[in-house]
Amino acid sequence: MRIARPKAARAFAAVLAIGVIATGCAESERDGDGSSNGSDTFIFGAAGDPSSLDPALASDGETFRVTRQVFETLLDHEPGGTELVGGLAEEWESNEEGTEWTFHLREGVTFHDGGELTGEVVCQNYDHWFNWSGTYQNSALSYYWQAIFGGFAENESDETPEPLYVGCTAPDEHTAVIEVEHATANLPGGFSLQAFGIHSPDSIAVMEEQQAGGEGENITYPEYSQEPGTLAGTGPFRITGWNKGNQEITLERFDDYWGDPAGVGTLVFRTIPEEDARRQALEAGDIHGYDLVAPADVEDLERQGFQVPVRDVFNIFYVGMTLERNPALEELEVRQAIAHALDRQSLVDRQLPEGGQVATQFVPHTVDGYSENVTTYDYDPDRARELLADAGYSDLTVDFCYPTEVTRPYMPAPADMFELLRADLEAVGITVEPRPMQWNPTYLDTVENGGCDLRLMGWTGDFNDAYNFLGTWFAGYSAEWGFEHEELFELLDRAETEPDLETRVSLYQEANELIMDFLPGVPVSSSPPSIAFAENVNPPTVSPLTQENFAEVSFK
Repeated sequence: MRIARPKAARAFAAVLAIGVIATGCAESERDGDGSSNGSDTFIFGAAGDPSSLDPALASDGETFRVTRQVFETLLDHEPGGTELVGGLAEEWESNEEGTEWTFHLREGVTFHDGGELTGEVVCQNYDHWFNWSGTYQNSALSYYWQAIFGGFAENESDETPEPLYVGCTAPDEHTAVIEVEHATANLPGGFSLQAFGIHSPDSIAVMEEQQAGGEGENITYPEYSQEPGTLAGTGPFRITGWNKGNQEITLERFDDYWGDPAGVGTLVFRTIPEEDARRQALEAGDIHGYDLVAPADVEDLERQGFQVPVRDVFNIFYVGMTLERNPALEELEVRQAIAHALDRQSLVDRQLPEGGQVATQFVPHTVDGYSENVTTYDYDPDRARELLADAGYSDLTVDFCYPTEVTRPYMPAPADMFELLRADLEAVGITVEPRPMQWNPTYLDTVENGGCDLRLMGWTGDFNDAYNFLGTWFAGYSAEWGFEHEELFELLDRAETEPDLETRVSLYQEANELIMDFLPGVPVSSSPPSIAFAENVNPPTVSPLTQENFAEVSFK
């Protein structure tokens, strides 16, 4: 997930677990067929624990899957698509310069603790984030704020970006106006990010009273009260417990919700890290659904009667290179050789679900700004050997990092995908030194700091703007990629600040063409990830952004 500034390392770093609402989770009796035996409890098998139940402190999909049911944002996306629609704001508009965004709020919206949604409350939330200080200015905690709105009212480090956010006013009870310094491609999409879910005033007071502390790996996170409603949003569910020992989070239906009521009374997220174990739990009736289904399991689950809807493509999987780490990678011919050596179609056929496809650039074809005119690199081992010889690197050795103990929408089986790519490289004479690492924090930190010649990585988009992909990686120098390219940096800077959408899309297409000529890495594939549900469940509309609304769930 995550949008990023050039420091993309932090873009993938999930924050450490925060001790929030550590109450027990009542177990419900379940029949072996996956029903809840009249308990009206839906249990979902998550791939990992949330990093926080305050979404503003998070940047990972497992956290947002939970908090999205509790905290709502000003804007949202249409069910099953990527078009922006109203969230807490029924309507919105900006001035021609793209510097002033006006939100017309829904009336009659209440928080889980009884407070009312107003323009002043919206401004209180945004000003709360803008005025973060101390530990909160560490990008491990304020990643999304910095990625979208820049720095803070008082920056405490020269490395913190200049603030884009200017302020927020409430001209009347149901209107909020947010002002920024200049137009940005990150808006209005950024207003839909779960990191900017709106909290009640009482929740903000609690968060301002209980501060995070420390720095680096020694950050300590606030220990919020165990009382339900301490962190109150406006969503269809409210938080009632987090049993860390059992790795379960319990949400209960909020009966005063402004929209359609949730279809189940209780929603439980149970962490089951291994994909095989999630599948077995579904088959045993211990859970009613899980995400990131292994492609090889889809047909078997469907044959057993389970429902396995497939999301539309909205991600990229790639082999990244750190150019300055290995002198050979600074040679364009070597990078071209690596691209020609990889049999990406074979990987798609063997590792991805039906609908997966070879990527030609660093955005999927479903994103505005995709170009039909990029330079492509077909699988051609002979050409790869020729290029290596021409560059004087026929005996090239590279280290190749890949993650373990993780499943991502774009990377269903990292070790297997690595072995296929490794075999392709070794077939053209490149010696590969494997470097497997645990995903978080070792792999993510190593990648961020430019510690790998080659690496496996990917991205699932947050909203439909190519800057959400290209700006994450290539808007400026980062240790992760290890190159300077002023023409590309300047082009993406122009695109990011261009208020006219048509012009911006044209700049993205130009940037995609420039990137694939320069070739800082090899885009490999795009994948439509699957999600599974029991036969007796009416599932939610699946989202290409992995932003499912579990209030749509009910039992048949």
